[in-house]
Amino acid sequence: MEDLHPTVIAFKEFINKHPLLLREIRKSGRSWQESYEQWILLGEDDPHWDQYKDEIKDDKVDKSTVKDSELVGQLLKYTSNLDINKVQGQVDQLSKAITSIQEMMQQFKGTQKKEQSPKDPFGWMRD
Repeated sequence: MEDLHPTVIAFKEFINKHPLLLREIRKSGRSWQESYEQWILLGEDDPHWDQYKDEIKDDKVDKSTVKDSELVGQLLKYTSNLDINKVQGQVDQLSKAITSIQEMMQQFKGTQKKEQSPKDPFGWMRD
């Protein structure tokens, strides 16, 4: 991994301390560059950043909700790369395999019934 500039590392730490800012950037589609430049100009201690500090007090949202939204974002990213035709083909193959297994089970049940003696319908007289 490339060595990051110290200001970029400091900005990452700043973002981790301001979870609402992180969520706003992701939600709004603003560029990271824009937020980074604003951080450079205003500085870390500017009152502008106070509104983004404490996610739990301000929004009553816990960190698991943020992680869940990140997971949904990742899932959407992965599904956008899926080839629907390939997925449909795999689903069709799976469906055929399940149908074959069901048919084999029906045949197996049919042979078991035929093997049972008509004189002993409950199978009580077996050795």
